Amino acid sequence: MAGYSVEERAAPHSLEYRLFFKDAGGRYISPFHDIPIYADGNVFNMVVEVPRWTNAKMEIATKDPLNPIKQDVKKGKLRYVANVFPHKGYIWNYGAIPQTWEDPGHKDENTGCCGDNDPIDVCDIGSKVCSRGEVIRVKVLGTLALIDEGETDWKIIAINTEDPEAGSYNDISDVRRLKPGYLEATVDWFRRYKVPDGKPENQFAFNGEFKGKEFALSVIKTTHEHWKALIAKKAAGGEISCTNVTVSGSPFCCSQERAKAAVEAVSTGGPEFPTGPAVPNPSLLAELPPANVPASLSRV
Repeated sequence: MAGYSVEERAAPHSLEYRLFFKDAGGRYISPFHDIPIYADGNVFNMVVEVPRWTNAKMEIATKDPLNPIKQDVKKGKLRYVANVFPHKGYIWNYGAIPQTWEDPGHKDENTGCCGDNDPIDVCDIGSKVCSRGEVIRVKVLGTLALIDEGETDWKIIAINTEDPEAGSYNDISDVRRLKPGYLEATVDWFRRYKVPDGKPENQFAFNGEFKGKEFALSVIKTTHEHWKALIAKKAAGGEISCTNVTVSGSPFCCSQERAKAAVEAVSTGGPEFPTGPAVPNPSLLAELPPANVPASLSRV
């Protein structure tokens, strides 16, 4: 985990559950603001929110102090994504690139829509099933422009640099060549994953076509610049918590004592909620083989 560790507060699958981050020195940090965007050159850090094949919609809590990972809640209930045939949960390790922000006040020149107010999303296509809260290094290959309820929601396609086949992937065309059907499955998943919740299919810019590495890198660079404005209080972040412990010059930078107090203010109790029909046993999901997935996809 590149020197990072995590600390759970409260029980998984509860409204109170939070996963806080620590650096190599044991200091509490924000995965949104304190983990660097770059791991090395054009290799990026990725915070894994949702391990592949799992259903709980976990996310960086952008409005909470220190931005721990929590489970999304809709209408007072914990949120799970349905198994949309032939897919089982999320079909990649899903997460975010730190120190990026899709500014809701900025209309993207390519999509004509404003940002979704979150860090930029990443789909890791490597073979390893990662752990929630793991920080991995990824090589960017391309991007898909999802339009989610009128907002631009970029999905970066990347591969874990520790994957045995990472050296064979350098652009989106390599994914199409080496993992046939995977990009099509990705579009299908994002198009339909909200339909079981009674929502319409999602739409895409560029007719659902993927853009390559250079385009994706430019999108990430733009969202990093927007984050710089956010953390320096030069852009309106609304309810977003910009509390951090390492960003030099940021008016939101706080002491480790305050950071520790923010963590300790979060409950450690609370009952574990039923996980719902989509998740029979969350503790086993990372070890289960994917259900109802064609053989060509089960190896990705």
